[in-house]
Amino acid sequence: MTRVPSSPSAASAPQPPLPKAELHLHIEGTLEPELAFALAERNGVTLPYASVDELRRAYSFADLQSFLNLYYALMAVLRTEDDFADLADAYLARAKEQGVRHAEIFFDPQAHTARGVPIGTVIRGLARALDGAEQRYGISTRLIMCFLRDESAESALTTFEAARPHLDRITAVGLDSAEVGHPPSKFKEVYALAREAGLKCVAHAGEEGPAAYVWEALDVLGVDRIDHGVRAMEDERLVARLVADQIPLTVCPLSNVRLRVIDDLADHPLPAMLDAGLLVTVNSDDPAYFGGYADDNFTAVRDALGLDAETLRTLARNSFRAAFLDEATRAKYLKEVDAHRA
Repeated sequence: MTRVPSSPSAASAPQPPLPKAELHLHIEGTLEPELAFALAERNGVTLPYASVDELRRAYSFADLQSFLNLYYALMAVLRTEDDFADLADAYLARAKEQGVRHAEIFFDPQAHTARGVPIGTVIRGLARALDGAEQRYGISTRLIMCFLRDESAESALTTFEAARPHLDRITAVGLDSAEVGHPPSKFKEVYALAREAGLKCVAHAGEEGPAAYVWEALDVLGVDRIDHGVRAMEDERLVARLVADQIPLTVCPLSNVRLRVIDDLADHPLPAMLDAGLLVTVNSDDPAYFGGYADDNFTAVRDALGLDAETLRTLARNSFRAAFLDEATRAKYLKEVDAHRA
């Protein structure tokens, strides 16, 4: 039999990205400058920037708070169900290109209700995009409602009660925004209500805040996952606890560098975390602001830390192991990872 040679174009076709789940993604943090200007025009909002390029240049931060200042200011363009649907749809289109097969998406209702946008508008708009995600993009989704930790515990409780009519659309609650000075224990009561309602629980801890905040998130809030958690490495006993219980950590490498949690990506503790046996995942956090989406983070840690293909597959497997999925769906995605070859 004569073998027909492959065409040059087929032989050089790029390999699709490694299948992965994204578990640490703030939908408001996917607001690219182009969409911000488009929504501003649609809603009659004047941005304090003359152009897309000028706004993009503002995406440079000294620390977490400097990022948050811009992050909240740009939310002024998000007003209607259409805005939130367009925001989520734009993320999903990019996520597909990045190999994301499952996305668990944070949103910050208090940042919108404080501007007079009802929580139902936010959730219905996001749900419109997420409901079509599997058909349009091949991505399964979950929605995680976050409380702003620099707001009061009472505000979190009010937000949770306002969300009760929509809990069928929400898988978990989370905790985000400025960490230092706002320990997880501040939100013990609202997390207890969330668990009573059958929701999963996650929380940002150990990013800028100390390892002690990770302990609180575990023991006071009863979380299923820790978001960030890089400073857990400062506490050997905590690392042993996280390993023994296989508590997932949703690490965001490019975010860590942009927000000066880590000075240089080459110094990131990710390899040490893997070597310690931690269930670590790699995610993009606020990709419009931090220079990369999910696979961009995989590529960045591969290049900066010298991670081989099998280590990257381990990170991808970890993402599905840590996801809020039924076992049949989890097994399907894990088979996709195992079948992928770089």
